[in-house]
Amino acid sequence: MTTTHPSDQQQRGTTPQGNTGNRVPRRPKAQSRAPWILLAPFLALFLLTFILPILVAIASSFTKVTRKGLFGEAGVTSEFAWFSNYAQALSDGNFVASIGRMFLFGIVQVPVMIILCTVLALMLESTSARWPGFFRAAYFLPYGVPGVIATILWSFLYVPGLSPLIDIAGMFGLEPDFLGPNTVLWSIANIVLWSYAGYNMLIIVAQLKTIPVELYEAARVDGATTWRIARSIQLPLIKPALVLTTVFSIIGTLQLFAEAQVLKTVAPSIDSQYTPNLSAYSTAFAYNDYNVAAAQAVLIAAVALILSFAFLKFSNRKSS
Repeated sequence: MTTTHPSDQQQRGTTPQGNTGNRVPRRPKAQSRAPWILLAPFLALFLLTFILPILVAIASSFTKVTRKGLFGEAGVTSEFAWFSNYAQALSDGNFVASIGRMFLFGIVQVPVMIILCTVLALMLESTSARWPGFFRAAYFLPYGVPGVIATILWSFLYVPGLSPLIDIAGMFGLEPDFLGPNTVLWSIANIVLWSYAGYNMLIIVAQLKTIPVELYEAARVDGATTWRIARSIQLPLIKPALVLTTVFSIIGTLQLFAEAQVLKTVAPSIDSQYTPNLSAYSTAFAYNDYNVAAAQAVLIAAVALILSFAFLKFSNRKSS
């Protein structure tokens, strides 16, 4: 009878008990599929509500639909249109003017938004702040009001005969026109500022809370004032939050729709193509030209992407 030395068993990858050496056992297939099963509902909704509409809009922007007959009764044909829809969108002076109008809006409104929400966040996180939780909730509360409702509320303060602000200004011989052609854009900016300043403020507050307390203590030991702490410690360390809120504001600028759509009923200076999104909406549902509207939507998304990427590139270069 022959015996097997333990070293021979180890060389062959077996143990005396018959188990494999140091091999890692394979995970069961059910365990490997579990993460994908849990992610499946989210992935399905993400594909159906986000990716698929984008692909359909891009495909529609390169398609031309031709209807034969007065009402299309002779047939409807679709053909690849190359960039003719984009050319038609860019040849529309009102659409191009709406993009320029939003550029002006963003140049003024975005810096005001970022400065205001930064100041509010620094004030609430200062050591001398009283009831910071109450004021955080109060500043954030307007964000919970839908844009349509917020615009209706502010329209009561803009329309002559209804606005108490105009009545009070009249007592001092002033006649403000909040809905005039030169002021209605800034009236919309005021609504946007009121609605989103608290939301952006909370993003900055969250970043401020990640700053170690030791930095504040060391600065106070060195005799740093509140302004010096804000300038030398807080502002440099909250830069990621400032970049994020700025990108959100840039994207939101080109997405303006509800404010202009609601104020259009009381402000004659707002036409159906006052903002890029409103122009695409009117092209699709007022003129029934869905392909050109899809091209306009793709152009709006491209402009937002380019501006956001350019700002991120600029901020990264400046920090390096």
